[in-house]
Amino acid sequence: MGQLSFKNTAIVACGTMSPEINYFVKEKFLDTQHIFYTSPGLHQDIPELEIQLIKFIEKAKLVANGVIVVYGGKYCYVNPDNPTRLMQTIIEEQGLKVARIEASHCMGMLASDDEMKKITNEIAGGEPIWFMTPGWIKYRRQVFKGWDKAIANENFPRHTGGAVVLDGIGYLDQYMEEDPEGFLEYCDWMGIPMQSYPITLDRFKGLLMDQLELLKIKTM
Repeated sequence: MGQLSFKNTAIVACGTMSPEINYFVKEKFLDTQHIFYTSPGLHQDIPELEIQLIKFIEKAKLVANGVIVVYGGKYCYVNPDNPTRLMQTIIEEQGLKVARIEASHCMGMLASDDEMKKITNEIAGGEPIWFMTPGWIKYRRQVFKGWDKAIANENFPRHTGGAVVLDGIGYLDQYMEEDPEGFLEYCDWMGIPMQSYPITLDRFKGLLMDQLELLKIKTM
């Protein structure tokens, strides 16, 4: 018995997660023709995030039986003008055909809190780590839009365990090989060393499958 098919399901995702999602398409785990990406880094522009997210969900509902939203919760959508409005509120407003994967942020889509704690102990002796995904490398300018060196200095150096990219697609190794100067400049800007931590994408696949199964029940 093969896995459930995503053929009649659309994906609406933060563009930051496009490296992994495009990899899933390439390896035929995701067999849908309907994938919509919001611009990367919109957690820093909440009004635009909501505009793009709703726009793409509406488009997705027109072409698919169900929609899976690939966005985190409390860390991806913080609305200072309306603190009680949550990411889940937006999703619920879109109807039964729309579900969101269960994760607080993009790192949590790739590794659980326990797994990240284990990684922290393994490679940094428990020292705090700044975790990232490949999208944080590929879309650095968007993810850190408005961050100058002063803001970088306020945030990164206290992560004395360095920066770790949770990498299930070999992206960082390729980036270091193709643009070593860019990699060194990125590390210099952060003020901490950066390394890849190879992972499987099994957790991310499982989160997507969970919502696919839930949608099948909700739309029966």
